[in-house]
Amino acid sequence: MDGYKFVDDLTSDVMFEAYGKDLREVFTNAAIAMFSVICKLDKVKGKETRSVEVGGKGREELLINWLQHLIGLVDTDGLFFSRFEILEIDDFHLKAKVHGEGIRPELGETVVKAVTYYGFRLEKTDKGYLARVSLDI
Repeated sequence: MDGYKFVDDLTSDVMFEAYGKDLREVFTNAAIAMFSVICKLDKVKGKETRSVEVGGKGREELLINWLQHLIGLVDTDGLFFSRFEILEIDDFHLKAKVHGEGIRPELGETVVKAVTYYGFRLEKTDKGYLARVSLDI
């Protein structure tokens, strides 16, 4: 089973589900799914690394803040990311290293403006975790 799948074909949003046996894996797969919308993941090399630290009032807010922070790095640092290394994670905080390279037109796919709360959920399942995320494009 893949780490994510796309759910709805919405006109102004893209929705996906990400899966993981633990928080680290579901957060990683959510980032991979989001960047598969933003860029051609298989063509983005890990030439540059950024350290990321985000917090939240719980797992759900932490996931939204994590993805939103990554969108912010695309805008502020001009980078696409293809590899996500979560070093520490609990319900309220995560530290990660993200790897990517400078934005080039041939790497781009769809501009993602934000993570939305539409249909959002993060739940523990019998197999681990399921996250449903909607992106404003």
